[in-house]
Amino acid sequence: MKLTPPPVKVAALQLGVEVFQPERIRDPDAVERLRQLEPDVLVVVAYGQIIPPVVLGIPKLGAVNVHASLLPRHRGAAPVAGAILAGDSETGVTIMRMDEQLDHGPILAVRSVKIGVHEDAAALTTRLAALGSELLLETLEHLQESKAVEQDHAAATVARRLSREDGELEWKMGAMEIDRRVRALQPWPGVTLPTKRGRVKVLSGHIEGDRYVPDVVQLPGKKPAPAKQVLKDA
Repeated sequence: MKLTPPPVKVAALQLGVEVFQPERIRDPDAVERLRQLEPDVLVVVAYGQIIPPVVLGIPKLGAVNVHASLLPRHRGAAPVAGAILAGDSETGVTIMRMDEQLDHGPILAVRSVKIGVHEDAAALTTRLAALGSELLLETLEHLQESKAVEQDHAAATVARRLSREDGELEWKMGAMEIDRRVRALQPWPGVTLPTKRGRVKVLSGHIEGDRYVPDVVQLPGKKPAPAKQVLKDA
């Protein structure tokens, strides 16, 4: 329950960069402070609030967003998990110009990657973060001459915000669905499956034929351990 700064804030402070962290981006004080900075461009990455028009209109060269999917597929709060849950074979990073709607603006740049058969959301997020930072720098370097392409809004899908209930699995869901959820919902909200020892948190596993086999599990209050060891008498 200890309030801790996000990694980007820690890195910024280590580099001597001033950090302003308003609770609500649309608060008048926050808007005015941004306006006084007279920024050339606004960059938004994994930000949990809708940016209002009054803020989008401040930077001279507009506002750009780094989104971890191949837009217009998987707009919304959980694009990495969304791609795994949908069984997509690839995903990627999209750089777009921002408008007033959610992940709706025209596209400046896209780069795709294959999703590993056993890759979970944590590992995929790490890969996409590195890819996104590279693509962002390339895009900003040529921002003024770049031509944005309108999204195909009719093809849009939404990756909704995840909940704890998404991780409460049942064996009857089938091996493929369980596997996708185990991989997609790491590290949060995580998943559990019922066993003779009660609900057990499943961290990884694999499919054998038509059944799902947990590899690493975790009992409440315990450390992760091999499933064969934890469930051998269950």
